[in-house]
Amino acid sequence: MTENGGTTPPAVAVDAQLFGLLSNLLQQVESLTNQEEVELRAKIETLGLEIRKVPPKSAQHLNEMEIAEELDKLSAKLDDVDVMISSAMASDPQVKNLLSSTADVWIPVITATSDERRNFTSAVGEENSGEGQGKGSE
Repeated sequence: MTENGGTTPPAVAVDAQLFGLLSNLLQQVESLTNQEEVELRAKIETLGLEIRKVPPKSAQHLNEMEIAEELDKLSAKLDDVDVMISSAMASDPQVKNLLSSTADVWIPVITATSDERRNFTSAVGEENSGEGQGKGSE
């Protein structure tokens, strides 16, 4: 059970928003180019599933070396994501334009610490609950 009574944890909600955005961007690219991006769609879906995995509960505490090894594995996965994004941007200017124009949405999510992500999720939740309750200032 989660801390908030069994509902979706805030980080998962942000992850879902990010992958929803990536899916929408991919759909836009596909409609603009009239080409189905099967490989990129599969990579986005695989990455989405990977980050939603719940790590198994460890029967023992990890020592510093084991933690370092796990961090190395995660770093390698992030490198793979960077390569996928870079190659997609290099091969298609429209992908580059879409990712660049929406970077203010997805970069903070993927580069944030867990505490920053929780704060971000709280802020997004407060913004969403306040929508339609008054006029915006800008």
